[in-house]
Formats: sequence, structure tokens, C-alpha cells
Amino acid sequence: MFLARQDLAQAQVDALAEAATKIVEDHQGKVTKTETWGLRSLAYRISKNRKAHYVMLEIDAPGDTVAELERQAGINEDIIRYMTIKVDEAEAGPSVMMRKQERDRERGRRREEENA
Repeated sequence: MFLARQDLAQAQVDALAEAATKIVEDHQGKVTKTETWGLRSLAYRISKNRKAHYVMLEIDAPGDTVAELERQAGINEDIIRYMTIKVDEAEAGPSVMMRKQERDRERGRRREEENA
């Protein structure tokens, strides 16, 4: 997962995710899932940013690939934070955050129908 600066356009954030995917694939790994969670507020300011674009990549790769991905994320000025977590088994389907966003959208639709 990485957080990109708030002043980037969505196309630039997608380009960052593509670059990360290319790094993983060039080092004999594969990206099984990419989720963009959008522009979200941060709990505290990071490098003068109050918000950040959240992107989660689910990868299946050896340790040297992860090390290279982390090295590149540390160099890139557009990425303000990154975090890598090793899991035993990948989660099937959308992540909790994506399910929450869909649930919130559904609630908004219901409220609009009630008020109409």
C-alpha cells in the first residue's frame, strides 16, 4: 500500500500504480489485485499534506522484488508513505475498504429515494 500526494491527478496516481506493477513483473512477481481507494483524509499531516490518494497492491513476489519496490517508493517524491505487509493467504474479492465504499454509496442512494 502507498499514499500519494494530494495534489496529484488521478491519472498520475494510476501511473504510479502502473510503475509499481511493472517493477513487480520485471522481478518475476505478479500483481493479483490493485485497488484505488481515492483521496482520503489523513489522521495527521505528512509533509504538509492533509489528504492523500490511497492505493493498495496485492502482490505475489519474492523478497528481493518487495525490497526493490520499497526502494523505489522511498525514492519517489510523489509517494509520501508506503507500507508492506506479508500475509499467509490473499483475501478473495474486494477489500474491506472497497466493500465499505460500496455500502456507503448504497446508503446514499436509499436516502435520496426516501427524500424524493
